[in-house]
Amino acid sequence: MAGLIVRKDIDLVRERSDLKGIVEEYVTLRSAGVGSFKGLCPFHDERTPSFHVRPGVGTYHCFGCGEHGDVISFLMEMEHTSFTETVERLASRAGVELHYEDGQGPDRAEVGRRQRLLEANKIADEYFRAQLATPEAQTARDFLTGRGFTQEHAVQFSLGYAPQGWSHLLEHLRSQGFRDDELLRASGLFSEGQRGLYDRFRGRLLWPIRDMTGATIGFGARKLDDDDPGPKYLNTPETALYKKSQVLYGIDLAKRAIAKERQLVLVEGYTDVMAAHLSGVGTAVATCGTAFGADHIKVARRLITDDGTGGEVIFTFDGDEAGQKAALKAFDEDHRFLAKTFVAVEPSGMDPCDLRMAKGEEAVRALIASRRPLFEFAIRAGLKDHDLDTVEGRAGALRHAAPIVAGIKDSVLRPGYERELAGWLGMDPNAVHRAVAQAGRGAGRGEQRPDPVGRPAQDERPAAPRPSIVVPVDPRDPTARRERESLEVVLQHPTLLSAEQWTALYQARFTIPQYAAVHHAVKVAGSSGATPSRWVDAVRDAVPEEVAGTVSELAVRDLPARTAEDVDRYCRDIMNRLFALQIVHRKEELLGQLQRLGPEGDHDEFLRINGELMELEAKRRALRAD
Repeated sequence: MAGLIVRKDIDLVRERSDLKGIVEEYVTLRSAGVGSFKGLCPFHDERTPSFHVRPGVGTYHCFGCGEHGDVISFLMEMEHTSFTETVERLASRAGVELHYEDGQGPDRAEVGRRQRLLEANKIADEYFRAQLATPEAQTARDFLTGRGFTQEHAVQFSLGYAPQGWSHLLEHLRSQGFRDDELLRASGLFSEGQRGLYDRFRGRLLWPIRDMTGATIGFGARKLDDDDPGPKYLNTPETALYKKSQVLYGIDLAKRAIAKERQLVLVEGYTDVMAAHLSGVGTAVATCGTAFGADHIKVARRLITDDGTGGEVIFTFDGDEAGQKAALKAFDEDHRFLAKTFVAVEPSGMDPCDLRMAKGEEAVRALIASRRPLFEFAIRAGLKDHDLDTVEGRAGALRHAAPIVAGIKDSVLRPGYERELAGWLGMDPNAVHRAVAQAGRGAGRGEQRPDPVGRPAQDERPAAPRPSIVVPVDPRDPTARRERESLEVVLQHPTLLSAEQWTALYQARFTIPQYAAVHHAVKVAGSSGATPSRWVDAVRDAVPEEVAGTVSELAVRDLPARTAEDVDRYCRDIMNRLFALQIVHRKEELLGQLQRLGPEGDHDEFLRINGELMELEAKRRALRAD
C-alpha cells in the first residue's frame, strides 16, 4: 500500500490548482470585487449568493452554511473522494508529480474505488464509440439517420454501440487490468448470472451520461431489435457514480449556456437533447428515466443562479396524458424555484426530435419561444376536470384554481390572471378575486407550505450547540470591528504589511475570543515561515477547530476597494486604525495607573508612565498623518 503523500507536494498541488476554475465546474461565479467571486452555495440551497471564493488566498467560505476550505476540501466534498484520491486527481490535472513517504506511488490495484469506476466507464465509453463504426452497428446508424442525425452528430454527442454477445466489453476491461469483483460491485456495466458476469448492454445504441466535469458516469441504451425482450431504454443502475435522481443528461454540454443565459430547458429524452442543441437551444438537458425532482432542482438552481433576479426553467412535454401528468408533477416542485417556470407543448404532440424532423430546426426554437407560464398550464389542465356548464362544476374549478393564482410570485401578473380565470369560468371577477384572496390568507394562516428551497421546517432542524470560543459580536462595537477588519487584511493581503506593521500586529492585544484565537494563529503561522500560497491554510491549521470557519470567513469577506490602489490604501488605513485603537487602550490603562498612584505615589514611576503616554500620543499623531 502506498505511503502518505509528502507535505511539500500537497502544498504544490494547492498552489498550482485553479480554485476558481474548479469551483466554476459546479457553481456559476460572478465578480464580487477585487480578487473576489461569489455564487449560490453548492453545499446547501439558498435564495441569494453567499458562497465566496478568493483565488488569491486559495480559500472559499459560505456565509450561509459555514462550509469553508481550500481546493482539496472543495473537491472532496463535491466528489465524495478521499483526501489522497483528491490530491492525486488534482496533481494529475496540474501536472504535479507526487512523492510518497515510503518512496512509492499508489499501486494500480489500490487506486480509490471511485477513480477505478471512472476509469472503467471511460474505457467503456471509448469502446462503445469505436463499435459504432463497425458493420454490425449498421442498424444503430440507420436509427440515427432515420431521426435526422448524421455521423458528425454521433461524434459530437459521443454516441456508441454495444455489440451483440455476452462478454465483449467484459473481456475488453479484463484486458485493461480490471478484476471481476470490482466490475460487478459498482460499475453498472455488467450483470451476474449462473455462469458469472455478462455485459449489461448488448445490441443497443448508447448515449454516455456525464457529470458536469465531463466524466462518464453511466450510459443510456436504446434497443434496436424488436426481438430484444428488454425495455425500450435501459439505463445504468444506481452505482457509487450514477444517482439517477441527481443526473441530468447533457449537463456537461449545456452548463455554460445555462449559466450564461440563465435558462434551463428540460426535454424528455436523449434524442430530444440532441435535436434541441442542434437547433440552437443549447440549454437543453433531460432526466435519465426518472421524474424531475428536488435533487435535479438543486443542480438547476445553482447553474441559473436562482437568486430572484431572473432566470427561467422551461419544461417540454409530450401532448399526451403522460406528458400532462409530467407537467403537473413539475408544477408540484415549482415552489422550489425563484426563477420563472414555463411549459412548452407542441400542439400536435410532437417532441423536439420529431418536430425537428418534420418542420426543421426553426420549429424547435419556435416551440421554446412559445412557452407559457407553468401555473397557467396547471390552471387550464385542472379546468378540464370540471363541467363548466354547471354551477357545481364552476365552483369546483374555482376551488382548484384559486390557490394556484394566489401562489403566483409576480404581484403584477396576479390580478391579470384573476381576470383571465374569471373569463375562463364565466364568473364575476369580484367573486374570483375574493376566492383568490381567501386562498392566499388560508395558506399564510395555517397551511404549512414547503420551504422555497426545500429545507425542513424549523422544528425539524437539529439545534447545533454554540462553540464556547465563538461568541456573538455586536457589529456596532468599534473594537470588534477594528479587530475583524485588521484580520481580514492580514489574511487576504499579508504581503502588503510592512515589517513595522507586522511587529506592531504581533504586539497587539485582541479582546474578542475568536479574533484573539485567529491573532494567535497568525503569529504561529508567521513564525513557522508559512508561504503566501499556504498562508490561510497555515492559520486555519493553528486555530481550534471551532474557529476554522472564522478564518475562512475573514479570508473571503469583500473589502470596500475597487482597484489595486484602493486595496493598498485600505489595508494601510485599517492597520493604522487598529494600532491607533491599541494606543487608546494602552493610554487608558496608563491613565488608570496614574490615578491609582495618587499625589504621594512613586515619583520615578510617575515619570515613566508620563513618558510612555507622550510616546504613545506621538505614535497616534504619526498614524493619523500617514
